[in-house]
Amino acid sequence: MTQFFRKFTTNPKNDILSGITVSLAMIPEVVAFAFVAQIDPLMALSGAFIIGLIAAIFGGRPGLISGAAGAVAVIFVTMIADGHTKGLLFDQPVNNMGIFYLMACVILMGIIQILAGVFKLGRFVRLIPHSVMLGFVNGLAIVIFWAQVKMFTHKSLVVSADGVKEYVSNYMEGAELYLMLGLVFLTMAIMTILPKITKKIPAALTAILVTTFIAIGFNLDVSTVGSYIIEGGGTGLKGEFPTPNIELWQNLPINWDTLNFILPYAFLAASVGLIESLMTMNLVDELTDTRGNGDQECIAQGAGNIMSGLFGGTGGCGMIGQTVININAGGRGRLSGIVMALTLLTFILFTDKLIEQVPIAALVGVMFMMVIETFAWSSFRIIKKIPKSDAFVLITVSAVTVIFDLAIAVFVGVIISALAFAWENAKRIRARKRMREDGTKVYEIWGPLFFGSITAFNQKFDPKNDPQNVEIDFVESRISDHSALEAIFNLVEKYEAEGKSIKLKHLSEDCKLLMYKASPKFREVIVEAVDDPRYHLAANPEEFPKPLSEYKFK
Repeated sequence: MTQFFRKFTTNPKNDILSGITVSLAMIPEVVAFAFVAQIDPLMALSGAFIIGLIAAIFGGRPGLISGAAGAVAVIFVTMIADGHTKGLLFDQPVNNMGIFYLMACVILMGIIQILAGVFKLGRFVRLIPHSVMLGFVNGLAIVIFWAQVKMFTHKSLVVSADGVKEYVSNYMEGAELYLMLGLVFLTMAIMTILPKITKKIPAALTAILVTTFIAIGFNLDVSTVGSYIIEGGGTGLKGEFPTPNIELWQNLPINWDTLNFILPYAFLAASVGLIESLMTMNLVDELTDTRGNGDQECIAQGAGNIMSGLFGGTGGCGMIGQTVININAGGRGRLSGIVMALTLLTFILFTDKLIEQVPIAALVGVMFMMVIETFAWSSFRIIKKIPKSDAFVLITVSAVTVIFDLAIAVFVGVIISALAFAWENAKRIRARKRMREDGTKVYEIWGPLFFGSITAFNQKFDPKNDPQNVEIDFVESRISDHSALEAIFNLVEKYEAEGKSIKLKHLSEDCKLLMYKASPKFREVIVEAVDDPRYHLAANPEEFPKPLSEYKFK
């Protein structure tokens, strides 16, 4: 039994307290994302509970917190609106049809994510450069900071002359603003000072409780979780236990038109969700000096989204803000994510009135501290010391994350990094030339031969003026792609067109296999050399009576 619980936690107290803290910080962010997607906040909270629970139990990264994230919610805005319009055009019109399309899209999103895990695509996150990771962290910290700044507003419903309803945000002013700022700074001060006194109690949870008791005790007129939900058009935090949504299958047409409509959104949401989850997993790996399983995380995220869609919730993924809060509060095991999900459900079912009294200022203060701790401040120190290409990637990814979204930023960062890598390696191709006593000219190639370096490679040779016999030694080079094969093939043809003999020497076995497959002609020009100068070892003849090539070294 002890071994069973150890799979979920090694420190129950820290995981339980950090899970409760994260659940409190989860509510306003999930509700805000629900308003962005124009869905019922309880739908988003249900999705956060389901995805958070399943990902915590089965995910590849203990300590990672998942929920209904804004990066995914933004994708669904247009689809929901268009879905409502499509529903009204049916032979039997259906109101709020966009919500049913959303649930179907979330299910399909989950299926795509599971396939990504099954086909081992999660491991490709290891190819993301560190500069992209820094840009991702910085950009997301700025996005989360700006989201908290928007909490210093009040939403009001405005009806235009033509009857169009629109929510308008107005920033707080005067005494209300100063009171809000005071409570935010109080929360941040507690979180800063308390760990220096004791680390036995989580600073974030303590700060939220103290600020809440002060607001209630002094009857302060401040924005609370309850007032925030109502201002956004919600009715409150009270909800029911998620159950299978039968209406989905009653109203949703299962046909090609539906699949064609939701597939692009599902694919994009699945991509964004996996990128954010896997990048967050990488961050936790660095913070805890451990390693998660990306493929397992893909499958868990997919299963969570499928269940969320079936039970009437929205889509989600790993949430970097809540994950950082969890890690900083001491949450390391799966139990922290499980407690977060169960506490969130408890708030919805039983303690909604109590949670609705929590001041938004307390939660904003916690998120501000998370932003400070998440932002890679070392970026300013190292930006002049790292290669210019990496500095450009770091700044670009940060900017694109803020202006557009995370998925585009990561793709842009990886593409720029790949191009910079190709450019730098293309400049490293070298050819040392020497003549043998028999008149053979030898080209010793150094550096990788691939699409980026073939132009420089071709410039090293002079088929017209070279002697009758030419040998190209690849002992310090490697043929990497089809462009390299084509370059060598063309070079061989040029020398043969001049009536000259050319031989290729010291190719690695995999390179030779590629060339044999490309053309039988290579069998005539490749020299099967056994004298590789890299392996001239000073060996005792008594220890190695046979040629070294016949031994298998470990």
